[in-house]
Amino acid sequence: MKRIALLSIGVLLAWPAIAAETNPKTEVADAAKKLAAQPNYSWKTTVTVPETAMFRPGPSEGKTEKDGLSWMSITTFDENKMEFYIKGDKAAVKNPDGVWQSKAEATEGADEFGPAMFVAGLLDNFKTPAVQAEELVGKTKSLEKSGEAYSGELTEEGAKGLLVWRPRAGGWTPEVKGAKGTVKFWVKDGMLTKFVYSLEGKIVFGDDERDISRTTTVEIKDVGTTKIDLPEEAKKKMS
Repeated sequence: MKRIALLSIGVLLAWPAIAAETNPKTEVADAAKKLAAQPNYSWKTTVTVPETAMFRPGPSEGKTEKDGLSWMSITTFDENKMEFYIKGDKAAVKNPDGVWQSKAEATEGADEFGPAMFVAGLLDNFKTPAVQAEELVGKTKSLEKSGEAYSGELTEEGAKGLLVWRPRAGGWTPEVKGAKGTVKFWVKDGMLTKFVYSLEGKIVFGDDERDISRTTTVEIKDVGTTKIDLPEEAKKKMS
């Protein structure tokens, strides 16, 4: 009887650790951390919106290295290409004329609505997929595991923060109503390979309310074999 009691006490003492190990949110966060620990990787992001949407963003491609250097190529709403390298608070941006600019040059006049504000928002809010995924986990109510996939609902606050485009610090942000969303992560061999999140809500502009709906898909690839070639012109702008 004493032995059984001791075993029961041992199980109870170990239970918090066991629960933590099997918590789906912890597993996905750990999978994101494992991706971040890799020497390098690439990704592709696609955003799907309704046919009636005013803005239809194109796909984007990205690469990152563990030392912090990242590259991205983005197809903007008007089908133009935007390319930039970024590391910490330094960045080099290729303008529409194909000329490399420093972050300061590319964001000059960003306090007013226009291309410079758009560029400033992208650079200031840039995050690699590993970081994005870990933050998404924190915005979920809970996650359920099915095979290699984990899915769940976003909190209202979490969905609200993801629905609006984020300008520079201190910039105006529209009101959001009825924000909701879902998220799904795929993990293989303990590492994040893909995630998808869908959002819905209303954006308020004065007396005007607009329905917003979009699905963002991020696919991870070329882990450990990605290479970033930093042109000399861009490197000078980041010095």
